[in-house]
Amino acid sequence: MNIIIAGCGKVGRTLAEQLNAEGHEITVIDIKSKTLQDVASRSDVLGIHGDCTSYYIQNEAGIKQADLLIAVTDRDEINMLACLIAKKAGNCQTIARVRSPQYSTEIGFIKEELGLSMSVNPEFAASSEIFRLIQIPSALEVDTFAKGRINLIRVIIPENSILNNMQLKDMQGKVAVGALVCIVERDKTVTIPGGDFILRAGDRISVTLPISEANSFLNKIGIKAKPIKKVLIAGGGMTSYYLAQMLIKARIQVKIIESDMVRCDELTELLPKAVIINGDATDKHLLMEEDIEHTDAVCALTDTDEENILLALFVNKMTHAKVMTRVNRNSYDDVIDEMPVGSIISPKEITAEYIIRYVRSMQNSFGSNVETLYRLADNEAEALEFNVEVGARVTQAPLTDLRIKKNTLICCISRNRKIIRPGGKDVIQPGDSVIVVTTEKGLNGIDEILDD
Repeated sequence: MNIIIAGCGKVGRTLAEQLNAEGHEITVIDIKSKTLQDVASRSDVLGIHGDCTSYYIQNEAGIKQADLLIAVTDRDEINMLACLIAKKAGNCQTIARVRSPQYSTEIGFIKEELGLSMSVNPEFAASSEIFRLIQIPSALEVDTFAKGRINLIRVIIPENSILNNMQLKDMQGKVAVGALVCIVERDKTVTIPGGDFILRAGDRISVTLPISEANSFLNKIGIKAKPIKKVLIAGGGMTSYYLAQMLIKARIQVKIIESDMVRCDELTELLPKAVIINGDATDKHLLMEEDIEHTDAVCALTDTDEENILLALFVNKMTHAKVMTRVNRNSYDDVIDEMPVGSIISPKEITAEYIIRYVRSMQNSFGSNVETLYRLADNEAEALEFNVEVGARVTQAPLTDLRIKKNTLICCISRNRKIIRPGGKDVIQPGDSVIVVTTEKGLNGIDEILDD
């Protein structure tokens, strides 16, 4: 596909790299020439220097031949205007990053009037991910499928767990009927295991299971955690605001530490049920004064990666609180992988997942489309949810008769709001929602799981 990306900040760069890696023709537009040079040096993309709201610049970028324009500058108004011009000039599909709470409440009207194919809010998406982690505090990651009815949770098998030295085929009878281990990470090797695979303490496993069975499963495998009732948020930006709204609605106590007094005043007015503190979130004395030792969860969400990492390390040393750390720089990935900083939150990666899911749906015109997409195990695997349409080849035989690609697992079938853990005799039907985990990159449709 021919894709134009307007704006080469953190999100724009991530999109350019990942979409280019998936084989698309990418053109990027930015007003900063050095930024364009940096992106072009890292990926095989074409850079256009200029204002993305200019009809002339969009023409130079090839808008009339483009299939999609993605506007992800740091200004909502510029993104929406760029999409409007692209729609009129090239009649391509458009995606806009829209971050403001004001616009978010009116996004249905805005999408219809501007002809947007999709809008994405990185801060809201990141806050939603954090909120899911707070709901299941023992998990490193929590992804949802089937409109929230199925969780994919990532946990570490503890010492003395019933899972230690257990073959997967024995797990169903001994632990939980609805749980299915989809991925095992051990010694930096990612495996999609079969029934004979033997689990070990220390393995990082990703498990699909119904939401209702999550806490029971975790208790049975030796992972116990009390419900989170008190949350401290470091930083008062948009992610913190959206998260605080969700937590307050769930009747969870919220404290926000923000260094800017003007922003503190704004948050006090916007979030009357939260405690807003003006101060430095990395100040140990302030943290102790705010009873950090008895806080259930800490979210390090300042604008600075280094501050977030330092805060996470301090909290991990001082308390048993669940820690979530926002990190934006790719260069820190290898460094922090082995550090005790809790769950890593990356708004740009979350946004990229949303948009790549849509792009893959555009590419597949028959059989199914990608409903949900998550990158797993440091991008070594993907979990996808496909909506199955009439005529898909996977509907023509029982699962045991289908030749499915290696390292690909059908985890779950959602049919008429009923969750099915698939067996060999099950047959996928049109209208089903099917969840697949695979190390095969770039699947666009359900039939691509078949080994032709």
